[in-house]
Amino acid sequence: MSYQEQVLAGATGVELVVALYDGAIRFLYRAMQCVEAQDMHGRRIAVKKVVDILTYLQARLRPDVGGSVAASLSDFYAAMFTLTLEASHFESTEQFLEVISCIRNVRDAWIIVARDPEAGRVLPRELRTREERFGSLPAPSVCGGSDEVAASRWSA
Repeated sequence: MSYQEQVLAGATGVELVVALYDGAIRFLYRAMQCVEAQDMHGRRIAVKKVVDILTYLQARLRPDVGGSVAASLSDFYAAMFTLTLEASHFESTEQFLEVISCIRNVRDAWIIVARDPEAGRVLPRELRTREERFGSLPAPSVCGGSDEVAASRWSA
């Protein structure tokens, strides 16, 4: 397992959202480099990754839980989606920088949320890590003081 995979495996739901924003920003910079190098194929790959991240984030919104905040984030993701495609179409590093600036602003807000211990309790279930959803698993029970693990009561 790589260092990055280990970090993400131990991350909270909010930290994973921040990591997605970081990924989008990284791929936007990559798209800019490809524009400057006139690498159309590389630009398309980078833009596709940004669009995939934005689509994923938007698909995970829960308007029934998040209300107006979820609606605002949905509008934000749609706008960033459109601006990213326009920047790619017009091969505009300036537009890519505008998208980076907007995404970075929202990312910074998520970092503030990540520092709040109460935020994890109100996150939608799919934004929580396995440990946040279920807590730590209980230690196996021991039968009659022996070292054998208790057998399951379930049978097929």
